Amino acid sequence: MADLPYRAIIVLGKTWFRAMDFQWRVTGSEHIPSEGGAVLAINHVSYVDFIMAGYGAVPSGRLVRFMAKRETFDHRLSGPLMRSLRHISVDRADGQASYDEAVRYLKDGEVVGVFPEATISRSFEIKELKTGAVRMAADAGVPLVPMVLWGTQRLITKDHPRDFGRHKTISVTIGEPISPEGATAVEKTAELRTAMGAMLDKAVAEYPPDEQPPGSWWLPARYGGTAPTPEEAKRLDREELAERAAKRRARAEAARAKRSG
Repeated sequence: MADLPYRAIIVLGKTWFRAMDFQWRVTGSEHIPSEGGAVLAINHVSYVDFIMAGYGAVPSGRLVRFMAKRETFDHRLSGPLMRSLRHISVDRADGQASYDEAVRYLKDGEVVGVFPEATISRSFEIKELKTGAVRMAADAGVPLVPMVLWGTQRLITKDHPRDFGRHKTISVTIGEPISPEGATAVEKTAELRTAMGAMLDKAVAEYPPDEQPPGSWWLPARYGGTAPTPEEAKRLDREELAERAAKRRARAEAARAKRSG
């Protein structure tokens, strides 16, 4: 059987899900093509989204190859696993190579998972999307399939302690395929964001009310939660980037001082 490591990971994942007694709500799996390439465009609210999105595609019989940052592949533990699952390394210093590899995967009939927001949404709303997902779907001549996750942020996300308590509901909504043709990449990306926004609204509205009471930190502000508004989230993102840049400069200066000393 092909992809034995991937299938073994799915078995392990199912074991974990049963132990956690997750209540799964997967809708629209029929929208993932049963064969041929497709880009799966997924919202990003949690550090475990790739696991949940991959499981959401299981009913369709497809294995998703995710695009993930190069550091994940460089790690001594996660690196061999990511390569064995045939995921795609994204090197921000050489993004074209990663893009070209994803297009090749798509032309070879693979389903490629992309998080077009690029980073986790602190507001848990759909952020501005990068155009890469639309462009690679157009270049490969494959459909663009939107997917929205909800509830995964309750497990582990930015700015909050992890909570792997049991009995949480995990919602996976898969929308109708969008053709990447017929408009510019910017226009199609706006269409994708609109579709994902509507899917998110529906997922939030249908989530068990007792699991997201008003004031919940994982609930968007416009739904009565205490998550940052999209504007506040943008400010926090800018501050995080500035802090990272300052740390990189400090490390570089310390390295130069050590060499000169």
